Amino acid sequence: MNRVRNFCAGPCTLPVEVLAEVQDELLDYQGSGMSLIEMSHRSSDYDAVHSAALDRLRRTLEVPDEFEVLFLQGGALLQFAMVPMNLVPAGSSVGHVRSGAWGKAAHADAERVCSAYLAWDGTDHRFSRMPQPDEIEVRPGTRYVHVTSNETIEGIQLRSLPDLGVPLVVDISSDFLTQPIDWERVDLVYGGVQKNLGPAGLAVVVIRRSALEDCVAGLPSYLGYAGHAAAGSLLNTPPMFSIYVMEKMLRWIQDRGGLSGMAERATRRSNRIYDVIDSSSGFYTGPAQPQARSRTNLVFRLASPDLDGRFLAEARQSGLVNLKGHRSVGGMRASIYNAMPDEGVEELASFMRDFAGSAG
Repeated sequence: MNRVRNFCAGPCTLPVEVLAEVQDELLDYQGSGMSLIEMSHRSSDYDAVHSAALDRLRRTLEVPDEFEVLFLQGGALLQFAMVPMNLVPAGSSVGHVRSGAWGKAAHADAERVCSAYLAWDGTDHRFSRMPQPDEIEVRPGTRYVHVTSNETIEGIQLRSLPDLGVPLVVDISSDFLTQPIDWERVDLVYGGVQKNLGPAGLAVVVIRRSALEDCVAGLPSYLGYAGHAAAGSLLNTPPMFSIYVMEKMLRWIQDRGGLSGMAERATRRSNRIYDVIDSSSGFYTGPAQPQARSRTNLVFRLASPDLDGRFLAEARQSGLVNLKGHRSVGGMRASIYNAMPDEGVEELASFMRDFAGSAG
């Protein structure tokens, strides 16, 4: 087996231990004579996996009792519309922090289903930083303000959630379980699991029970949170494979210190790469302002764009793949999610130092 170090922004790399366990069980799940992904989602075997995943997610993310955890299909993208459809009654509006590509997309979809305004726009800053709380406008009648805690493409991150006097809705897709959440400030958080927790196809939604009780009535059945909550996230056939793998990944995270352990890893490992960038005498530069640098999506550029192709080719030869930056930003991007081994980070740091020495 020759596994590369996969710095893809999503789907994520997964621990070899988790993949091996899945491989071992794929044909015959615990003596059932079939794969779990062939079972009925109403079976006792799958029910045990589903319940364990809900419980582990709640405990690992440190979710208070006054919140409900939902497993939904459609990834985070569906939540751009589903959140305002459920939470915004007639006569109310929502504010959006447009901090990057995903904040921009969330605002655009919200505008299609409710009254939505820009509470802050990072366009003039070229999405190089997050706003200060006093820069965020909150208009009368605002139901919530939507923020993206980490912009995957631009590589910027909120270090803490702002206190705005209204509830927050937070997209935590790309820094899921890498920093704690101030639950007192939020009514809902959501995230696709494919960056930090498992395969694509699943979104986790954590919603305050009081907000759930006040959800807009009369929505199509799949689009209403209340129906999913009442059915225990089994309103229809759930993304069983993604949930099954996520449960194993959550167990892996708990064995390594849980949320605090992942937060420490995210800080330590991102600092390792940023130290290489900052000590490179300008060979590497990062577009994100230092106080807003992401701990999971590290965006950087080389001294000349002419070096990009050589960097990527030599990185691949060294077993370091998926380092090309998003087409809208350019440069490089190293996504260092929960399951990336420390050795992978060290290999990237060493390669970057050596490349700068040979090309500079």
